[in-house]
Amino acid sequence: MKLMEQLERSMTLRRRSPKTIEAYTGWVKRFVRFYGMRHPNELGADEVRRFLEHLAMEANVAESTQIQALCALVFLYKHVLDAPLGNIGNYARPRKPKRLPVVLTNAEARRILELLSGPSKLAAQLMYGAGLRVGEVATLRVKDVDFERRELVIRETKSRRDRTTMLPESAVDALRRQVEVTREVFEEDARAGNVVAPMPNALDRKKPNASRELIWQFVFPSSTPRPGPVPGLLYRWHVSPSSIQDAVKSAVRGSGVPKDASCHSLRHSFATELLRGGTDVRTVQALLGHTSLKTTQVYLHLMGRGAFGVRSPLD
Repeated sequence: MKLMEQLERSMTLRRRSPKTIEAYTGWVKRFVRFYGMRHPNELGADEVRRFLEHLAMEANVAESTQIQALCALVFLYKHVLDAPLGNIGNYARPRKPKRLPVVLTNAEARRILELLSGPSKLAAQLMYGAGLRVGEVATLRVKDVDFERRELVIRETKSRRDRTTMLPESAVDALRRQVEVTREVFEEDARAGNVVAPMPNALDRKKPNASRELIWQFVFPSSTPRPGPVPGLLYRWHVSPSSIQDAVKSAVRGSGVPKDASCHSLRHSFATELLRGGTDVRTVQALLGHTSLKTTQVYLHLMGRGAFGVRSPLD
């Protein structure tokens, strides 16, 4: 079996998402090309360290990109080549520029939302109205929506901690309709008999039938089920986050808003609007799922007079 096939199979067996599989295989290919198509068996920790330094010093990648490359290579050597890298030593890291996030005014956000439709619009409403990341929207499951309490439970977050955030009243009806779409897809899959939902943390071993229950289905299901680790079964994943990002980017361009806004700008704007409205920073921290208060406090710098009560001398 070829190296890339081994890598993909190993990641599939460990329940890695399609997006992660694509990213990791891309980094392994880039690593191999960097060393003139030599097989990774001939390379080791020293070569990995030099590759990471090349990414930082010559390719000018972001720190998060360098970390992703390292994770891909650690996985390769540990799970595919059975030769863990161990301590690769110190290596140069990218300089992380201190930039304030792009935020939208309420009027700008609404102009963008008006140009969206269907599931993409609902996804954007949850990012702006509840502070979700695009990946958190895509991986939302039916059981994590509480219509009575108007709450969303966000799991498998960036900080690996579950959190609860608000369900905007104005998004309730659209979200109910989307759950009904999920129900229809689920019933069709149930009739097919061989389509299941991917389960987190090997839960399918503890609860073998859970993957065939409605509550475990993704609220934003993919259009087509895909083969997975169990032969004969197809897996109904969630919609690709990139499809939501593309829709939002297109709406930003069409809106005429003169900002380089993205899905994450909607989340930033959620935080800023809450602070501007008088919500204390600790509450905003909890809603966003930040582990450090310093991460949340950056939004105070985006509010100008609203945050500090300062009037410009020019005014």
